[in-house]
Amino acid sequence: MSPPARERVRHALVGAGARAEMFVRALALDHADTAELVALADVNQARMDAHNRWLAELGHPPVPTYRAADFTAMLAKERVDVVLVTTVDVTHDEYVTAALRAGCDVVTEKPMTVDAPRCRRILDAVAETGRRVTVAFNYRYNPLHEQVRRLLADGAVGEIGSVHFEWLLDVRHGADYFRRWHRDKATSGGLLVHKASHHFDLVNWWLDARPVEVHAAGRLFFYGESGRRHGYARDYDRAHGSPAAADDPFALRLAEHPRLRELYLDAEAEDGYQRDRNVFAPGVTIEDDLAVLARYSTGATMTYHLTAYAPWEGYRVMVNGSRGRLELDVTESDHVSPAGAGALKGAALHGDEAAVEHGAARLTLRPFWAPPVDVPVDGWIRRGHGGADARMTRVLLGGEPDPLGRAATAYDGALALLTGLAANRSLDTGAPVRVADLLTLP
Repeated sequence: MSPPARERVRHALVGAGARAEMFVRALALDHADTAELVALADVNQARMDAHNRWLAELGHPPVPTYRAADFTAMLAKERVDVVLVTTVDVTHDEYVTAALRAGCDVVTEKPMTVDAPRCRRILDAVAETGRRVTVAFNYRYNPLHEQVRRLLADGAVGEIGSVHFEWLLDVRHGADYFRRWHRDKATSGGLLVHKASHHFDLVNWWLDARPVEVHAAGRLFFYGESGRRHGYARDYDRAHGSPAAADDPFALRLAEHPRLRELYLDAEAEDGYQRDRNVFAPGVTIEDDLAVLARYSTGATMTYHLTAYAPWEGYRVMVNGSRGRLELDVTESDHVSPAGAGALKGAALHGDEAAVEHGAARLTLRPFWAPPVDVPVDGWIRRGHGGADARMTRVLLGGEPDPLGRAATAYDGALALLTGLAANRSLDTGAPVRVADLLTLP
């Protein structure tokens, strides 16, 4: 007699923008044997309708759609087990806490939220309900980063003294944060929260440590009204329909990308949200050039720099220890092609397709008293965040074993967030900030 079929985990998704597509597709195709998508919620019906059309293209039946205001009712009616939160960052805590209190587990996009009070709300709800929050830090699942974790945990460089981490966003990908809601620090927390939380989480994970004190400096150097000083500014507010944007390499051409057109241009009539703002228009409240010095509970330090206007995209990480040094050098794209300048990274949604520009990755161990060793890494690819997206959904949706502990908890999400929040406060005060002064964690 065969064992009974395992009941699939019932997922609902709130926030039907571009990032939702990765989860929707994974549920519909890759993990349909273990998980199912049973509902969508959003403030915009047109965006949900677009996702249902794409589901139909995949051979999946449409799922019920709910206005965001009916989120809690949706959880009960659709008997939801797990909620996927891919909304605007500042609203994450609202949906996370409501889902927890409705008896659901949650997978939320990073950052977990954007400020300390909202973070406390989530942590309190986790403690109150006993339910689970997992933060989708997909870079933990990148094969390169997994190998770094293994090497450091095995003592390849001995006791870790310091980390240097440089991240470069090119003028295609970096510019995109200045076209959309991310340009407002009140909704995104700025790049030190929205983008760098990826990187701060990696360092916490690699070092098995927590941040103690953070000092930061930064400014809006390239985008916003600084663009006039550098000779890049054009006089238009949004690109679509603007003659002044016709030959602007920084303009996003929504009408040329069918999925972006459906999600945003065709959905504007409902909520007025414009996805293609002029990156040099007034109103930018986030920085684009940022330097951070952090001290950790182990005594190690990190120097970090984020540049959002680089000619190429990639990152360099150097870990110095008592027995040597580990170096990771990744080029995601070696330049921005003229044809790709008015598109998104990879000419697709969130880098899901390979770009035409060249990329490469190298991991090198430099022990004392011996020649350097190139460490082989299997599985790294140039799309889907180095192959991390597919590997992450196998764990979070498919139930794949996770011996490396890649699935980040709410506590992990708080630690990554607090590094960015402390850095933001340091930007405001010019002084070092103790993380414990922002939020007390066990």
